[in-house]
Amino acid sequence: MAGSETMERTVVWFRRDLRIDDNPALAAAAREGSVLPVFIWCSADEGQFYPGRCSRWWLKQSLAHLSKSLESLGCPLVLIRAESTLEALLKCIDSVGATRLVYNHLYDPVSIVRDDKIKKELSALGISIKSFNGDLLYEPWEIYDDSGHAFTTFNMYWEKCMKLHGDISPSLAPWKLVPVPGAENVRSCSIDDLGLESSKDEESSNALLSRAWSPGWRNAEKMLDEFVCNGLLEYSKHGMKVEGATTSLLSPYLHFGEVSIRKVYQLVRMQQIKWENEERSEAEESIQLFLRSVGLREYSRYLCFNFPFTHERSLLGNLKHYPWRVDEERFKSWRQGMTGYPLVDAGMRELWATGWTHNRIRVIISSFAVKFLLIPWTWGMKYFWDVLLDADLESDILGWQYISGSLPDGHELSRLDNPEVCNHQHKHYSAKSFLSYLVQGQKYDPDGLYVRTWIPELARMPTEWIHHPWDAPSSILEVAGVELGFNYPKPIVELHIARECLDDAISTMWQLDTAAKLAELDSEVVEDNLSNIKTFDIPKVVLKETSPHALPVDQRVPYANSNDHNLKSKELKNSIICVDVSSSSKMEATSSVANSLVSRKRSSGDIAFHVPSCSSSAEVHSQIHDHGGSLAGPSRFILREAERNFADEVEDSSTADSGSSISRPTKSRIITLPDKERPTNGV
Repeated sequence: MAGSETMERTVVWFRRDLRIDDNPALAAAAREGSVLPVFIWCSADEGQFYPGRCSRWWLKQSLAHLSKSLESLGCPLVLIRAESTLEALLKCIDSVGATRLVYNHLYDPVSIVRDDKIKKELSALGISIKSFNGDLLYEPWEIYDDSGHAFTTFNMYWEKCMKLHGDISPSLAPWKLVPVPGAENVRSCSIDDLGLESSKDEESSNALLSRAWSPGWRNAEKMLDEFVCNGLLEYSKHGMKVEGATTSLLSPYLHFGEVSIRKVYQLVRMQQIKWENEERSEAEESIQLFLRSVGLREYSRYLCFNFPFTHERSLLGNLKHYPWRVDEERFKSWRQGMTGYPLVDAGMRELWATGWTHNRIRVIISSFAVKFLLIPWTWGMKYFWDVLLDADLESDILGWQYISGSLPDGHELSRLDNPEVCNHQHKHYSAKSFLSYLVQGQKYDPDGLYVRTWIPELARMPTEWIHHPWDAPSSILEVAGVELGFNYPKPIVELHIARECLDDAISTMWQLDTAAKLAELDSEVVEDNLSNIKTFDIPKVVLKETSPHALPVDQRVPYANSNDHNLKSKELKNSIICVDVSSSSKMEATSSVANSLVSRKRSSGDIAFHVPSCSSSAEVHSQIHDHGGSLAGPSRFILREAERNFADEVEDSSTADSGSSISRPTKSRIITLPDKERPTNGV
């Protein structure tokens, strides 16, 4: 180790590049001298984009995995909890006498500002700074049109990328690291002391996540290999399915940099060549679709870098005048999965309970928020950031701007995606608007399995009605145990009213846009309409504090005696189970987590709990009889799984991702009635 005294001493600053393989910053430091690997957790740096519970759980597990890997190479990872990232880096550099700092680029607006400040401060002190591309195939400043302008449409951007012939092959991992002399002088805290899990409630809620996910860079490589070998071929077909493990499931690994996009791209291309040699033409559609998703991830970074205001303003100028509705009650109903539209509600409940949902469901629920409810897209974007396991600010921004019609190639402003089904009763639509009136429920959940999994109160609805229970005959609703407006809400807005409101909003936008242009001719300043929605108007649930303390009380799961939604307050009648949902909502949420998460793991022992689909009321009666008149499927699993894992917690706290403890007005249990006490009509 004597030679290490004369080596150049380098601090490697880990952020969202938590891997050993194909890590340009780590590889460069290892080649040129001794290394001090450092991770700094500074909540103040995150601002309003403080990560949610699920995201912080993943980060904690990934850091533990990385720390073991670095220790095996000879350099333990230094973990620091700090009030200032700059001051923490300066202390590390001073403690070991380092002369250089290296890190990999980040492209979100928060990181760009922070990194620029740190680079200027350290450079002024004589510290050598070098940064690398560890997150993209091509840097954002490498792709411009012939006039030198940034692209504003994805297809043109990706077409230009595919014409480039630069070296995008992954680099090899270092087989050994030389620690810097004096590394023991740098104080490192334990992973628990970082404060990534801020309460016992969060720890218990996170326990279920480990049943479905295995964070860490080695696990990421296993997931990638498994997907390329077993999932890629059917990738295009699985895009039509929202139930089960039908995607690559690589997004959280990519967000935290546990696998490099270069390696993903290389393995997929190699598989493409192999299939071409085998003349397997059916694979080409899946290959191109997956590579397009890779391109969209690249494009999200490209937009954030070239248009750093996109986290708060629309890219299209005319959208600055769009009359968004600041309606916290509707926003709350949407978050809680209480809109009365089953596919939307199922998606929101899965999102809250697991931190994950299929990309198609993300499109449906976000489109509903901005087109049906006219909720500001920035609210939805921040809520996604708060609850998603794979929360990624750049991708979040791209998705919400695209869905809201804020991008040149985004959804048409007038497009209204029907989240359920299309039938002859919707006569309020003109022929023109009908073209954009899409069928989502029948297309992506034709058997209703997804809805039954996440909305147990609709588990007995026949398939033909499950996506639009408001159209079902009263006899069907009675047999299924559904009372609209009581145990499941009526639609929060009628389809034809949503259409009219959307058309009015678009008309108002163009009128304001015309007026603004006239005002600008008179040298008047016209503000963005989103800027009028002040920070204090945005619900607290989407404004994370810069400390890991619990959020204010915010019930995010439905409960029957609530006055907040379109539910009537009355006694529960003719129900299989007697339940005060205000105290059992945790049971439903946590069991839904277990339900979905257990079935998501790729293994030969996949488990799925659901009620078989019914196509008629006769089949509903038959199922009730077959199960002895008691609830089956997810409702039975709710009771069993919740009592097994959370019996001591149901009465005291919520599993909300913020980790906040919520007091309940009453304490009740789910009770299945004995045969002799069970209603004879089975409802």
